[in-house]
Amino acid sequence: MQGPHVTSLHIYPVKGLHGLAPASAMLSPWGMEGDRRWMVVTPDNRFLTQRTCRDMALVAPIPTAEGLVLTRAGVQPCPVRCPDQTALLLTVTVWKDQVQARDAGEEAAGWLTRVLGRPCRLVWMHRPELARIRMLGEAEHPVSFADGYPLLLANTASLETLNDRLPAGQAIPMSRFRANIVISSNQAWTEDGWRRLCIGGNVVVRVVAPCSRCVVTSIDQNTAQVPNPKEPLATLASFRRTSGGVMFAQNAVVEKSGLISVGDRVEVLEEGPSNLLDNQNQTA
Repeated sequence: MQGPHVTSLHIYPVKGLHGLAPASAMLSPWGMEGDRRWMVVTPDNRFLTQRTCRDMALVAPIPTAEGLVLTRAGVQPCPVRCPDQTALLLTVTVWKDQVQARDAGEEAAGWLTRVLGRPCRLVWMHRPELARIRMLGEAEHPVSFADGYPLLLANTASLETLNDRLPAGQAIPMSRFRANIVISSNQAWTEDGWRRLCIGGNVVVRVVAPCSRCVVTSIDQNTAQVPNPKEPLATLASFRRTSGGVMFAQNAVVEKSGLISVGDRVEVLEEGPSNLLDNQNQTA
């Protein structure tokens, strides 16, 4: 029987917009190359996500050599260049963190405002040294516009177990959880004990903490509809709730950079006890 391996990879060029599923991706201290380097902001320069604007799921950014192209079905695409050093420098807010980013210009702002139906602008994190920093021991780990950590790992066996518990006919795909690396394993929730992983024989990632989930998990990432506003959070809460929230998937940081690909073997280098703060009823 095949051991743990990478089932799929996912990059979200613009925070909150539709994702891409490449066959390979480069990992660096920032996470996946090209992941969440752009962000949509409100008029007061706060981050905008699907939590308050579901239609963001319908906008698919396509990376280009110059920047990216914003697309949505039935709408003329909008090419966007990476802002140069003359572009307006803004201080933008992601949760409680404030970081500097370059404004992507009026054309992108106008296109997104029309497509999303609310005033907003597009910004780009232009300098890695200006990224938010997460401290793990004495090590610094930069974070772009992701919510908390550079990487999110998910386990297919855990999703299967969750789907077995959901109401009949309401199974959900992994896309609801917007993970970067989806790993196939034979045991649900084994990721709670992962501490360090080697992917593809070269890249090393450290698992940091479980990920607290929000209402975005109820949004169909292909239609922006909400089939059942209570699920999957209600079911997850029945056996994956901790003092920190309702948990699914694991946040991680990159310890050794390199290229990873779909199909790569995943070796568990270090394990420990479940990292859930309250692990009662975690086993299906």
